[in-house]
Amino acid sequence: MNELDPRHPRPSRPLFALIFAALLALGASAPAGAADSTRDLVLFDGFEGTDFAPGGGLYYKDNHEQEAGTYVFQSQVARDGKQSIELSVRSQCKHQNGLCSERAEVWEKPEVLVPYGQPVWYAFSMRMATPIPAEMHRYVMAQWKREIIPGAHGDYSPLLALRMVDGRLVATIDTDTGAFQPTGTAARPEGCLPGEAPAGTPDEFNQFRTLVAAAQGEHLPAQIGFPGCTPDLVVTPRGGTLPALESGWIDLVFQVKPGPKGDGRIDIVANGQWIVTVEGKIGHEGDGLGDNMYFKFGPYRAGRDGIWTLWYDNFRRGPNCADVASAEVCGGLQVTATSAP
Repeated sequence: MNELDPRHPRPSRPLFALIFAALLALGASAPAGAADSTRDLVLFDGFEGTDFAPGGGLYYKDNHEQEAGTYVFQSQVARDGKQSIELSVRSQCKHQNGLCSERAEVWEKPEVLVPYGQPVWYAFSMRMATPIPAEMHRYVMAQWKREIIPGAHGDYSPLLALRMVDGRLVATIDTDTGAFQPTGTAARPEGCLPGEAPAGTPDEFNQFRTLVAAAQGEHLPAQIGFPGCTPDLVVTPRGGTLPALESGWIDLVFQVKPGPKGDGRIDIVANGQWIVTVEGKIGHEGDGLGDNMYFKFGPYRAGRDGIWTLWYDNFRRGPNCADVASAEVCGGLQVTATSAP
């Protein structure tokens, strides 16, 4: 077995990670001052048991929106091993509009969260049940967010998210520090300039969303909510494309480094292909934000009829690419943001 194979746990981990896994197993909190070291943890959950793995740092959050969801450790569909986790949402909203949501999301535990702005690597496999929804609707499958202090004014979207738009997989990045430029002007008569990201219209807090990668589809960015551009994100295509959701299991790897002041970086790999690198003003620094970033995955949608189901397997997180992906994948990446500032 290759110790760098993302489908299997590594045979050894840093001493801090072993201690932290033991604390998680006992339900203990992190020791005082440990937050600065959480980035060094190597986490893994293959969903092979009847509950979340002690060393995975994951849990299913119990709140009202999550009441629309279910999670099951099951053996009918698996990427590797004997099991995966099945996450489903059903119709719960009385009024199907953008003000109500239905979720079945697995979260990182508070005691393992990485300080905002530090680079960290993630990997997981995802498969969507058919039929695949094809509406222009809010569908999210994975998202990275900054902690929000209770009572904060305003709502902050994910700094990075995997979404579904008209039946295809897309990746989006949000910011509240970048500049928005409309298309159809003298500077951008037909679209974005080379390297710019298509962008949505800013809200009252200057928060806007950008489209940084998309599977093949018939709609142009302006037709799916991105009528402008931002010069504050540099998008570098790496030759790969996001796969079709109906293709089955998709193996995903991410380097995630928020940087609202301009030093952010995101790398996306799917099925061994390097898709894109995005650099620049990534994430948020508005009022009411906390010190950490958190990750969650699972189906999240606005109110809708019917059941929506996804399977996830082989969750990993670590400070380096080699902690989450194979030597072949990591060797093909021009990795520069592997160390915390």
